[in-house]
Amino acid sequence: MVPKKNQHILILGFVWPEPNSSAAGSRTLQLIELFQLQGWKVTFASAAADSEYMVDLNNLGVNKVRIELNNTSFDTFIAHLQPTIVLFDRYIIEEQFGWRVAENCPNALRILDTIDLHCLRLARQKAFKENVKFDPSFLMSDNAKREIASIYRCDISLIISDYEMKLLQNYFKIDKLLLHYIPFMLNPIDEKIISSWQSFETRKHFITIGNFLHEPNWDAVRYLKQDIWPEIRKELPEAELHIYGAYLSQKVNELHNPKERFFIKGRAFDAKEVVSKAKVCLAPLRFGAGIKGKLIEAMQSGTPSVTTDIGAEGMHGTYEWNGEIINDLSSFVNAAIKLYTDKTFWQKSQGNGVTIVNKFYSKKTPGNEFINQLLQVQNNLNNHRLNNFVGAMLMHHTMAGTKYMAKWIEGKNNIS
Repeated sequence: MVPKKNQHILILGFVWPEPNSSAAGSRTLQLIELFQLQGWKVTFASAAADSEYMVDLNNLGVNKVRIELNNTSFDTFIAHLQPTIVLFDRYIIEEQFGWRVAENCPNALRILDTIDLHCLRLARQKAFKENVKFDPSFLMSDNAKREIASIYRCDISLIISDYEMKLLQNYFKIDKLLLHYIPFMLNPIDEKIISSWQSFETRKHFITIGNFLHEPNWDAVRYLKQDIWPEIRKELPEAELHIYGAYLSQKVNELHNPKERFFIKGRAFDAKEVVSKAKVCLAPLRFGAGIKGKLIEAMQSGTPSVTTDIGAEGMHGTYEWNGEIINDLSSFVNAAIKLYTDKTFWQKSQGNGVTIVNKFYSKKTPGNEFINQLLQVQNNLNNHRLNNFVGAMLMHHTMAGTKYMAKWIEGKNNIS
């Protein structure tokens, strides 16, 4: 076993973390904090351009490095760094760099953080757009083949939703030894936090929040605008709906309509602050996957929510939801109105959110379990890989295919 204090984690990111823009950014910072609590050194590298809202990694004690796609400079970089663990924060990053890591640092533990199961989200989106009921046949896609191949090539894949864990094991038949379920790791909500929340009487209006680059969020806002909000306004004419989200586009801004009390607010610089002032969070998600950051923020802000089965999927275990889970339009509208006007129901729902955060997302247990599995696999890495022939086979073909495609692209770029 590599001594714990000598571990060096390299995280390869699709983008630089933006915790105020997406749940993925928050997830990345939770993992960084967990690694640092072990006394481990963390380097974060990405080929993405800097963004205005990315977190200051250097201020967090993380070494920030810019890398290039399809360039042998990465080989020099990682051969010099010699990390003991490499974490890819999406399967497309593992596709780009996994073979280079395996070639230059063969003894480094390779971890894939799926963020959410992309193939599931895209399959549901396809079924929705075709206006047909989702069934497993939609999972037999090129995206699924790529993502599942990436899971096999890695030593451990982190899965954020228990629903997705079951899907990977039962439908795709992936050995559970290659997977590790680790949800959000959150600080508990204590009495001091609860006492700071605004009351039912002082809160007003509805809210929804999310990154507009994420297709499920854009669809939910359109659904609110066209179908849900007009029905709510008939019963609550003084209420407003505030839409917050990063990366606004023209099509989103065009929905802004003060006469209808439908307000596009743009990026929230402090999401919990704006959510904590609202009375009810609406999240009518009709497709998607993974854990929904907006619903976590609602619970942490004492704001009950109305969402769908897909919205709440994998988010609350056996605990009662922080409001209502509704799929059909009329019931969704009625639930939103009830939650907005019924103080007793609202307070009970708020309490349910506290229970979910404190018990389902308890910070200590999942973090310790993950570190223990990581060290166990690392200590028996050769045997672990010998038991994963499919992964070895896929890595062989990746090295033979993706490697030479990357070298062809690099050569073409050098000529240009």
